[in-house]
Amino acid sequence: KSFAEGTVGPCVLPTRFLMADRKEKPSKSMFSGGSPLAFFPQWKLKHYDIIVGVLSARHNHELRSVIRNTWFKHLKQHPALSQRVLVKFIIGAHGCAVPVEDREDPYSCKLLNISNPVLNQEIEAFSLPEDVPSVLSEDRIVSVNFRVLYPIVITSLGVFYEADGVGFQRNITVKLYQAEHEEALFSARFSPPSCGVQVNRLWYKPVEQFILPEVCAVSELPAVLLSQLERLTDKTGLCLRQKKAGEGSLPHELTEGVEGIAGGFIYTIQEGDALLKSLHTRPERFTSHIKNLEKEDALLKEESGTYDDIVFVDVIDTYRNVPAKLLNFYRWTVESTSFDLLLKTDDDCYIDLEAVFNRIMQKKLDRPNIWWGNFRLNWAVDRTGKWQELEYPSPAYPAFACGSGYVISKDIVQWLASNSERLKTYQGEDVSMGIWMAAVGPKRYQDSLWLCEKTCESGMLSSPQYSPQELRELWRLKELCGDPCRCEER
Repeated sequence: KSFAEGTVGPCVLPTRFLMADRKEKPSKSMFSGGSPLAFFPQWKLKHYDIIVGVLSARHNHELRSVIRNTWFKHLKQHPALSQRVLVKFIIGAHGCAVPVEDREDPYSCKLLNISNPVLNQEIEAFSLPEDVPSVLSEDRIVSVNFRVLYPIVITSLGVFYEADGVGFQRNITVKLYQAEHEEALFSARFSPPSCGVQVNRLWYKPVEQFILPEVCAVSELPAVLLSQLERLTDKTGLCLRQKKAGEGSLPHELTEGVEGIAGGFIYTIQEGDALLKSLHTRPERFTSHIKNLEKEDALLKEESGTYDDIVFVDVIDTYRNVPAKLLNFYRWTVESTSFDLLLKTDDDCYIDLEAVFNRIMQKKLDRPNIWWGNFRLNWAVDRTGKWQELEYPSPAYPAFACGSGYVISKDIVQWLASNSERLKTYQGEDVSMGIWMAAVGPKRYQDSLWLCEKTCESGMLSSPQYSPQELRELWRLKELCGDPCRCEER
């Protein structure tokens, strides 16, 4: 076999990958005459003009099958290109051991850690312990961002105010905002004639009740409260984060004029009986899920042994780990192959490799320090949803190539591989790549033929987000008429 990893099961990784050929001399690159690496004098790496890495989820068997029977099959049968391109599917070696129903969200492998829920009663999100002095800490928190892990209903907004039995001396407003929205979901106003109800050391007023998505509150909390907040997470289903003054947790216009007084809220858990039932049936789901993972491992091992076109990288295969999958693959290519360019794409994309080769020749893209793709510029950072990014502080990402595909030169791959253990990963592999490349400053070659949306254009290099059936049809038209988008059948 040509590839050492082809004989390895999906959950066993060799410490080093080796691709070698004793008899054949390495094929000469159509782009450059770089000599291949040698691990031993008699073993030389086979050289490829392009390595194609196809990011694929463990369960996407049908998409991989379609690729093997469309553009990948065409490549293998092509007399000029078959020895110049190596195609590998990139798959995480480990499935997530947590069932989807028991995760914080479907994109990660974090257990929804609600072990002792408080049901059928109102809950204070946080409170001031009795031993906290009345004078608030100067190290104040501008806002508390909290994510709802299970539906809740906020019933009251509150404010910390040391009134000493004499009531409020001035007007105070507490507001609650949904992340990324400029208008408050609701607010509560406290004044000398209308103080609300005191519970422990906070004053509360009722608000209109509805089920909440992810929200953040405009309030100032003394730092001493933070440990108190964290202790409540397993009972309430709230994930809390805090930002200090100057860290930009909220737009300036939302924090301007916010007073130095701690805010809070009271809430109830929505559909508590359903939550309790879900927690009671969790052991059975875990048992069933582990059995399914074992079956999946066996199928992947069989698939790998049959086709010898999968690289298993040592990560848990979830959406949030895709950037780590990519970095691991870059490291594999440097350790195991000799090549000039690397093309990254996804398993739901249409790819025309012949057109890619022709474009490289026409535009002389076989140069060092090249990044060829269709780039998004000034793309806003999402703070909620599937593309939620909480670690990158800027409001917009650096330039990044959209996900249908891009090509980078070997020297860039080598830099990524050598720094893979130090590079921070962000919410998606394409925006992560943009952030990493901002440190390197490669020569970007903009090309609109790498399509960013699910559309079909004559001459396109790639197009994303297709089902297996749609990919088959695109390729059928391509073979029949030379154009995947239109065909006059006779």
